[in-house]
Formats: sequence, C-alpha cells, structure tokens
Amino acid sequence: MLRAILTMLIIAIGITALVGILTAIDAIKSSITDEFTNMGANTFTLIRKYNSEVGNETARFKEIEYREANDFINTFDFPSVKSVHAVVDFTATVKFKSEKTNPNVQIIGADENYIFTSGYQIEEGRNLTSTDVTSNTRVVLIGAEIAKTLFERGSPLEKLINIKGGKYRVVGVLKEKGNASGFGGDRLCIIPINVARQQFPYDNRTYTASVMVTSQEDMTAAISEATGLFRNIRGDKLSDENSFRIRRSDNLAAILIENLSYVTVAATVIGLITLLGAAIGLMNIMLVSVTERTKEIGTRKAIGAKIKTIRSQFLIEAILICQLGGAVGIVLGIAIGNVTSLLIGTSFIIPWAWILLGVVLCLVTGVAAGYYPAQKAAALDPVEALRYE
Repeated sequence: MLRAILTMLIIAIGITALVGILTAIDAIKSSITDEFTNMGANTFTLIRKYNSEVGNETARFKEIEYREANDFINTFDFPSVKSVHAVVDFTATVKFKSEKTNPNVQIIGADENYIFTSGYQIEEGRNLTSTDVTSNTRVVLIGAEIAKTLFERGSPLEKLINIKGGKYRVVGVLKEKGNASGFGGDRLCIIPINVARQQFPYDNRTYTASVMVTSQEDMTAAISEATGLFRNIRGDKLSDENSFRIRRSDNLAAILIENLSYVTVAATVIGLITLLGAAIGLMNIMLVSVTERTKEIGTRKAIGAKIKTIRSQFLIEAILICQLGGAVGIVLGIAIGNVTSLLIGTSFIIPWAWILLGVVLCLVTGVAAGYYPAQKAAALDPVEALRYE
C-alpha cells in the first residue's frame, strides 16, 4: 500500500506539472489576446505602400487620398467598426495659459470611430461625435500625459487649449495607454478630421483607413474583402500588385503567443520525464508485487484461473494506480493553473485538452509499466508457484 501510494504521488506530481503549467499558459494566452483586443488587436489598417522593386524597375505608389479612404469606409459593408484618420503633425506644442508641452505632441485628425479602432478609451468626458466631424467643430481629445502636463490641478474639460495657433475646446481625456503602443501613446491630440484638413493643409498627406472586426476569426475574410474593394477604389489593374499595404495589429500578440509555445514544449517534456520516472517506479513495484504474491498466483491457477485472468489482474492494478495518481495530478494542476489565471485577471479555465492528455498519458504509462510484470505473473508455473516460500 505504501509503495503504491508513493508511486501514485510521483505520477500526480508529473501530471500536476504538466496540466498546471499548460493551464497557466492557456490563461496567459487568453490574457494576451484580451489585452491586445482592447488595444485594437482585431484591427487592420490600410496604409500607404512605399516604393518597391519590380525586376529592374522601381514601382512608386501614390499617397492614399482622403477621398479614397473615405470611400472605402463608406462602402465596406463587412460587419465591423471603420474609421479614417491621418497624422497631421508629429512635433506640435500644446499650450494652456502659461503652461505648455514639449514639441513632441502628435496631432491626429480622425472621425468619431478612431478611438475604437486604435484601442483608446475615454477616461473623462466624451468622445468626438459625428456632428463634431461634419460641422468642423473645434474640439479635441487629449492624451493622459498632456492632461497631466497642462492641468495638474482641476479638470481639463471645457478648457480652451492652443494647438499650432488654433483654439480647441477639450471635450475628453484619453485613458493612459503607455508609450509601448506606438510613438507617444499618451502624447497626442485627436481633432475632427475635417478641421485637421483645414488647419493643417498638405497636398501630399496620406490617410489611413482602419477596420475593427468582431473577432480574430473574421480577420482573414475581412482583409480579403477589403483588399478587393480598395484595389478597385485605387484603380489597381488586375496584373498590378497592391498599391497599398495592409497591416494587422495582432502581429505582436501572435509573436508573444508563438514564443509561449516553446514554454509549452518545455513543460510537456518536464511532465513526460517525471512520468517516465514514475513508470519505472511503478514497474519495480509491480515486479516486487509479483514476487510477494507468487503463492497467491499459484493458488489461483490451481483452482482454474487462466493466464489471461492473471495478466489482466496485474495490468488493471497498474493502470488503476496510474489513473488515481493522474486524477489527483489533474485536480492539483487545474488549481495551480487557475491561481495564475486569478492573478492576471482572466476567467476560470478548465483545460479539457490537457485533461484528456493527462488521462491518456496515465493510461499509456500504466500499460507500459504494468505489462511486463503482468506477463511475468501470468507465465508462472502453478506447481512451482505453490511451492514458493
């Protein structure tokens, strides 16, 4: 009994390591996906394509005009949130009374859907409205860093700030996003796109159309449909390559999740090594058991037990020990994995695939470790077994 319990614990530790680590990895993947979804991970953008080499010639592509980007978001009927925007200044200085920022503020002209496709959220105040965009209202959303710099005390809402000589009324403050999200993630001002076109006129400016689909599963279909539509709007010929680029914002999430796959492989190897040690220990226990129960085996054979019956008895014992250890390991693994899930704020996970893997591994371990001892027990000569001891 003691040897059997110790073997069960060895198997339980192996399965706990395997299921626990893999469950934790699933929780981390879920967290990464959720975070990038909040940051616009289900979004793709149609941006300008710069020069490319075609044979010995250099293909030159024109900027995406406002008309083209606007036509696209008005005619693209795939279920999604669509927006158009342009960065009109990278080095602006924003002023409020005697306070001013460094000349590193990004000014973006956008429509009312831009904050959704770019993953921003409103911390205070409201978003731009379609009326603001169509009526050329001089309102602005400011980033968290600008709000801290210009308005250390009091709310910035309804205050007039100066952007490149123009007065704008602050209607909203964006939730802090961090600079990792791009150039000056919190050092930006978002103004209505028509106002931006008036105050910051530039003939060769390029515009960007963004699309946020419902889920990542829809990305491929949406990108395919968007490509065909925008080729038509841009006048690309059938024989020509795309005159624009499509950039998926979930690329970083995909890279991180891909890197986690190496951790998954390492965890699987660790679990398998532990199970291999458990299998060797189980085989040793079953061989000892066969030796200790030799007389019992002889007695059973003498009263009619078949070879198949003896083999099945010892094989079932080995499998049962493995499955009991596996059950304990699965429960502990799920608990440990979901502690990680709780710490990073994701929902409770039941890793059915890893549970099934644990059950199968325990079954294989039981058969592999128990077959030889069972076969040895079944092959004992009943007369010699009865005379044992």
